Amino acid sequence: MANTQSAKKQVRNSYRKWLRNRYVKGKVRGVLQMVNKAIAEGNAEQALALMPDAASQLDKAAKKNVIHHKKAARLKSRLMHKINALQAQ
Repeated sequence: MANTQSAKKQVRNSYRKWLRNRYVKGKVRGVLQMVNKAIAEGNAEQALALMPDAASQLDKAAKKNVIHHKKAARLKSRLMHKINALQAQ
């Protein structure tokens, strides 16, 4: 357990950050699951409609340093590749 006052404060701060990161990651996971589900069902229109929200959530998570900005870009790119391949069929 933390002994000094600054160590105790760091424990409190890290707990608050953990809660925020957990919330943001959950929102990102949820929106990614919806887009991937639409892709798996072959519904390109629905996936394309959900994509702006997914991109927004990924960008917000990257802005808050919950995920790396390049990971957000990579995930957006991979989703768009899947949607474009689905539309080409």
